[in-house]
Amino acid sequence: MVLRSGKSPGVDSDTTRLEAFSDGVIAIAITLLVLEIRVPEEAESVPALWDALRDLWPAYLGYLISFATIGIMWANHHTIFRLITRTSHYLILTNLLFLLCLAFLPFPTALLTHTLGHPDERVGIIVYSGAFLVTALTYNLLWWYAVSHARDLMPDAAPEAVQSITRRFRLGPPAYGLAFALAFINTTASLIVLALIALTYVLPYAARER
Repeated sequence: MVLRSGKSPGVDSDTTRLEAFSDGVIAIAITLLVLEIRVPEEAESVPALWDALRDLWPAYLGYLISFATIGIMWANHHTIFRLITRTSHYLILTNLLFLLCLAFLPFPTALLTHTLGHPDERVGIIVYSGAFLVTALTYNLLWWYAVSHARDLMPDAAPEAVQSITRRFRLGPPAYGLAFALAFINTTASLIVLALIALTYVLPYAARER
């Protein structure tokens, strides 16, 4: 099965500006994540410095999960816009809604960093997993809108490619919903599910790109 794109090499599509704007927003969001990894204050000794660096593990964990998730969302955004070759007013608005949620993710990541390992970590993980759930829902809304208007927005897309992406996108909201529900019960399990979701979406599509 082949992912066929309606974009001819060297020819700008109607979605060029939308993709460029989206890339910029995603790049800023993913860069902001590293700001939560802060250099420890001056330590009294080398062992104390190592201890301070070790104590930053919540920041490392939040950065890894969020970077992987946002990066994968960007990669999949690139994939779907190889098929979507035209825009509409409502497609642009739906994409903006998705970017609104994605650009917000550095905040719940920071909250997770500051609460993980403390008595209030449940609050941080609930907000963190909830933010990913809402982002996944808006991402699916973007793809659902494109599919429901496929004749106008992606007239040259292969049906098999559309179906392949649709099947994969359907996994997102239930999986993030599970992580959100687990956050109320077992915070460690919630984080494990979030990490597994990121690993799952790293895998390439069954369809081969030409």
